[in-house]
Amino acid sequence: MTLLEAPVDLDCRIAALQGAPGLAKQDILTRFAARLRREGLRVAGVIEESDCSRVGGCKNLGVRDLVSGRRFSISQPLGVGSTACNLDPVGLACACALVEQAIDQGADVVVLSKFGKAEAERGGLADAFRAAMFAGIPLVTTVAPVVADDWSRFAGPLATYIDAADNVLDAWWSRTAGLQMH
Repeated sequence: MTLLEAPVDLDCRIAALQGAPGLAKQDILTRFAARLRREGLRVAGVIEESDCSRVGGCKNLGVRDLVSGRRFSISQPLGVGSTACNLDPVGLACACALVEQAIDQGADVVVLSKFGKAEAERGGLADAFRAAMFAGIPLVTTVAPVVADDWSRFAGPLATYIDAADNVLDAWWSRTAGLQMH
């Protein structure tokens, strides 16, 4: 089953955005987190920030912590001509620890930039995903298409895919927030 063929279940407490480019999905997550914070909700998580289009290639990836506002670089310099993945596991681990702390201190919703290759290998933000899941806190994220099968194994029936659109995300949240009250 591909991402676009996945059924939508608005009763799931985990939503993964699909159907838009990566940066557009990060913008949707940013707006969603800002709307919820304006409503007085405690939003934990990280959102990816990238200068890739400006610097060429993905040499300057980062994530911004939604509680502290702190930016963590998740790129490491590998030298001229390197074709290896430059993802920095130390930066991701630091960001992940802050998200886990925010979850422990009480969060109404968790927003995590992406379930990607690092998370599929149980690194990156995987512990933050697990912490939100174990705490029963609603979570919204994106899933890299290349790890869709890994995501299905990781989140299983707890998650659903939704279209990457503000109104669809808000509808999911309204339904999810209503379920939490019961």
